[in-house]
Amino acid sequence: MRNSPSRFRPSRSFRAVSVRSVFAVVFLAACGSAAQELPFGALDIVRRSVERDWTDYESRRNYTYQERTELREYGRDGGHAKSRSETSDVMILGGRPYERLTARNDRPLPAAEAKKQQQKLDRELSKRQQESPAERIRYQKERAEDRAFIREIPDAFTFRLIETGTVSNQPAWVIEAQPKPGYRAVHSQAKNFAKVHAKIWIEQATYHWVRLDAEVLDTISAGFGLLRVVPGGTLHFEQTRVNDEIWLPSSIVVRFDARLALVKKLRGEFEARYSNYRKFQSDSKIVEEQ
Repeated sequence: MRNSPSRFRPSRSFRAVSVRSVFAVVFLAACGSAAQELPFGALDIVRRSVERDWTDYESRRNYTYQERTELREYGRDGGHAKSRSETSDVMILGGRPYERLTARNDRPLPAAEAKKQQQKLDRELSKRQQESPAERIRYQKERAEDRAFIREIPDAFTFRLIETGTVSNQPAWVIEAQPKPGYRAVHSQAKNFAKVHAKIWIEQATYHWVRLDAEVLDTISAGFGLLRVVPGGTLHFEQTRVNDEIWLPSSIVVRFDARLALVKKLRGEFEARYSNYRKFQSDSKIVEEQ
């Protein structure tokens, strides 16, 4: 959805690491309440969580929102070198999300670029409206395949209750997820499970993962080894309760030391903030902004 070369986006390799190799890995490893208070253990809660749609994808499709991403790079001395940001409106087209770029570095796009974004949206809307049932089924199948590796989570980690807490005023179990020694991944995307540990908050009522603090333990490679994130990289993820009916992302912060193409060293932060959640109306019309 973001493939224009003129737009700032973190590299495909970096996004693959932060989203697939780190975020999805430890974000899924959730469980637990006090053993003496529960009729089942941490592992059972993990299994129940994985069996559910942990992203609440179907409900999320009922909301539009705004996403602001920023990449901050730091110099060798740790000082702030440069930063770039993008803001997008995320809407629902043909039953699934679509992102339209609206601002760069917190300034509205020039008129010519905004017009191109609108034309791009119009083309995508037309394309999705003309999709055949077979094409929609294929999309759902691809999404299911992308999630297949998460089913390895219960076997890849060991879990320990730390305490109970609250997120958005909702009771949550707080657990520690540690890689299980000797575990051998079945799915290729699960191979980095052994390189991450996390502290996770999971809401007691719905089994949603509502907060996460994670750390990279060993070097993670992506993009055919062109990007390598070294130990010490961290991830913070948090959700917020919206309309007292659904958990939706509020922030993601990834701090990293990496080496790109085995040559260029990168040190910085990637941050995404989500706001302005609104219920999507199926009869809404998409019009060009004036």
